[in-house]
Amino acid sequence: MAHPVLFHFIRAHVAAFAVILACAGCSKRTGDSKAGSAVELPPRLWEQFSGENALKEVQRQVDIGPRPSGTAALAEARARITASLRQSGWEVEAQEFEHAPVPKEGTMNFINLIARFPADKSQPASRDAQTVIIGSHYDTKRMHSVRFVGANDGGSSTGALLELARVLAKAPALASRIELIFFDGEEAIVNFGPPESGPDGLVGSRHYAQQLRNSGRAKQFKFAIVWDMIGDAALTVTLPRDTPPALSAKLFEAAEALGARARFGFGAGEITDDHSPLNLLAKIPAMDVIDFEYPPWHTSADTMDKLSAASLETIGRVTLWMLAKDFAK
Repeated sequence: MAHPVLFHFIRAHVAAFAVILACAGCSKRTGDSKAGSAVELPPRLWEQFSGENALKEVQRQVDIGPRPSGTAALAEARARITASLRQSGWEVEAQEFEHAPVPKEGTMNFINLIARFPADKSQPASRDAQTVIIGSHYDTKRMHSVRFVGANDGGSSTGALLELARVLAKAPALASRIELIFFDGEEAIVNFGPPESGPDGLVGSRHYAQQLRNSGRAKQFKFAIVWDMIGDAALTVTLPRDTPPALSAKLFEAAEALGARARFGFGAGEITDDHSPLNLLAKIPAMDVIDFEYPPWHTSADTMDKLSAASLETIGRVTLWMLAKDFAK
């Protein structure tokens, strides 16, 4: 999980204004894209999201131990993520690149995992059909003084995203419109730099956003949702104050419909996280669904006993309800 930046008035409001302008075109993006048309969905698809299944996926990540970028442990985590996605019918692209988060220490290898679902199983998944991004980071912070396994910070959102992949596969027409992304290098080695340039922190999301922008693919996406730290048993989602209003409204509507509105609100200020490069570099309206009211953050106490299947289920089902309404006929 990245860090909060409170009361940076000018920067926060300028960034928010730019994002609001971008998100004002959400409906226009939908109408302009052939991939934005409605799809037929199974009834009440969101009810198939299982918090227990998601929690089991989190456990499989945490069982590996600490998973910092560039380690064999993270390679094992990546292999488990890839296997789970493929079992659910998703195609997985390893977006590999070199980067120097701390220039004097030289370059490191980073690998994002991008998952796409083929609308027609006889053909490879298209790269131009996706209109929504849902992401999570899967690395944990490198900490020398404590054993940090990141059950909530890195683990919870990764496990939940794998369960989301399983459920989406039951609705191929919807799944083919979604791009899933597992970010490497969210955690800073030393200190976070600016989201747009770094070089430390948000390494994977920045590279992904740059590639979307440079390839022209960014224009096909209506919006993005990033999950981070969503498993706390005392779940309290604290959306950043600069969240695009159209996206927070969609999320709150979904939460209200499922009786979970009390779990969702705004935090005290801006948060720098993997949604930031998507907003600032790719110009895709992006929302960080995060619970930053979590005392064990970046401590050895961020362990499985702090998590709840019910919290993961709430996030998964609210997100699926939101997607179902957005794509339903």
